Amino acid sequence: MIVYQADKKQFLSDAFERDIEDIVGEQFLRKTGHRVGHSEMMSWRESLLRFATVLDDDDLPDDMGVAVELHIPQSAKRIDVTLSGLDSGGGKHAVIVELKQWETAQATDKDAIVRTHLGGALREVVHPSYQAWSYASLLRHFNEAVYGGRIEVAPCAWLHNYRRDGVIDSSLYGRYTERAPLFLKGPAERTALREYIQRHVQRGDSGQVLRELVDGRIRPSRALADSLAAMLRGNPEFILIDEQKEVFEAARAAALAATTDRPRVLIVDGGPGTGKTVLAINLLVALVQQRMNVRYVSKNAAPRRVYESRLVGSMTRSRFSELFKGSGSFVAAPENSVDVLIVDEAHRLNEKSGLYGNLGEHQVGELVRAARCSIFFLDEDQRVTLQDVGTKEVIRQFAATKAGVVVAEGRLASQFRCSGSDGYLAWLDDVLGIRPTANVTLSPGEFDFRVFDTPQELHAAVQARNGANKARVVAGYCWPWNSRHDPTAWDIVIGDGYRRRWNLDQDGSLWIIAPDSIAEVGCIHTCQGLELEVVGVIVGPDLVARDGRIVTSPAARARHDKTIRGWKTRSRTEPLAVRAQTDRIIKNTYRTLMTRGMKACYVYCTDEPTREYLRSRLLQAG
Repeated sequence: MIVYQADKKQFLSDAFERDIEDIVGEQFLRKTGHRVGHSEMMSWRESLLRFATVLDDDDLPDDMGVAVELHIPQSAKRIDVTLSGLDSGGGKHAVIVELKQWETAQATDKDAIVRTHLGGALREVVHPSYQAWSYASLLRHFNEAVYGGRIEVAPCAWLHNYRRDGVIDSSLYGRYTERAPLFLKGPAERTALREYIQRHVQRGDSGQVLRELVDGRIRPSRALADSLAAMLRGNPEFILIDEQKEVFEAARAAALAATTDRPRVLIVDGGPGTGKTVLAINLLVALVQQRMNVRYVSKNAAPRRVYESRLVGSMTRSRFSELFKGSGSFVAAPENSVDVLIVDEAHRLNEKSGLYGNLGEHQVGELVRAARCSIFFLDEDQRVTLQDVGTKEVIRQFAATKAGVVVAEGRLASQFRCSGSDGYLAWLDDVLGIRPTANVTLSPGEFDFRVFDTPQELHAAVQARNGANKARVVAGYCWPWNSRHDPTAWDIVIGDGYRRRWNLDQDGSLWIIAPDSIAEVGCIHTCQGLELEVVGVIVGPDLVARDGRIVTSPAARARHDKTIRGWKTRSRTEPLAVRAQTDRIIKNTYRTLMTRGMKACYVYCTDEPTREYLRSRLLQAG
């Protein structure tokens, strides 16, 4: 998607003769259904008007393409300005320009990180050249029109209010300014930027290259598990973007600075698909390479089993067991016995450990105690059992008990699953009644979300998308596990024609990658922390819509569902608290299931009014 598109001549007219920010804002509202804030409008006004002075030159063709806010595939990121045209030989080119209004910056000792004033505070952010280069790299990787070699992408950054000072243009950042040239304030800089554009665009294309970028087939995202072996060999499989890079460098710095007398705790909050696990694995690799005693920790067994299966032949089982640990492995660990613990899916941590939940005192406290540096990645909206106690507040409380500890927090905002649609996640929060948002409806262009009238239609649609073995059907735990004791029995029975089995015994934690498991149905335990290209979700009677709002029913869960074990007993003494907890767990469960898909989420609800409610929250195409 492109918010605003024109040729150079029209862009200059809009910039010099009209209010360019209003034009872009109107296009943004028309194409996304949402308005932008005042600060972004003012940013468009100043930066785009300045950029028009660069393009206002007869040596640049009038019919070169100009795009403002080009959406990057598989992400929520947008490129400030993209120019398109042809070189003298007819080769296709796109020049992407990251625009900044910065006036000053401070260098840091972190790779590609600078410190500058943003939003009224001094913040550590990625260097503009790194940002432009990383955006170009995403285009090269995901867009077939680019990675097929038909379009050359040239990134650069222009800080039109910043005079050269030896800081932002320091050799510290030379690795990235070579890949994405940096232009600053002044006539000579403006001329240099214009010449850079001219080197790539000698002839206009009337925006044809931009249209090819928008229409180009999108290469599927690589699942983390499929890239794990290469990552552990030190190959950079994922490009860290913006706050991902900022958090990664902050975490690496905390790990290197932590000592027994000055331990560190870092809490990283991020929603589904924001890259928490990608960051965690990248940190593991980076710190192992620096010969640190580091462990990757998770409560869920399924991701660890999938990772282990992908590492067969490239890592011994004993080495894997040394690096990848369950969250209950540190009950008796001596204090500060590990350099760094990287705790993924920390929202799933429990108080007690062991098969019977009778070991230790509290997993959060044990992890903080065991490491000089503990890094917790979490999303409190993915707590899906009454036993899940991993919250930011609990981590802070245990961190405060450790002498000399330094606690810091980071936030991952932009997500790279669900076609990179932040709007889909906000809509899902609103539609499930988790929290009110401005995203009341979902447009077809934001994410492929469909509601089916029968479970057979749902399953068939998901199976048709399973060419790469990355599409699965999952369900809320509202049906008994009959096949556990009788392999011929059916578990999920809906109406007269739908009969399926939970696939927990046969493949266990490897269900999500087992070749034949498309015929079965998974649950929260076998997919949380992992991702698919397409997910189909069967919503059971534990979540229904009544009078325009979502109502949950813990009694509709299967009798042996352990996620809300004990809720009836506790309801006798604290009914309101337990009702609120089970309500949130059920909603969180479906939110987690509905955010496993990178490309699409298909849904069937056993309750017909709920199907109609979901449909009513979708904008129709056309």
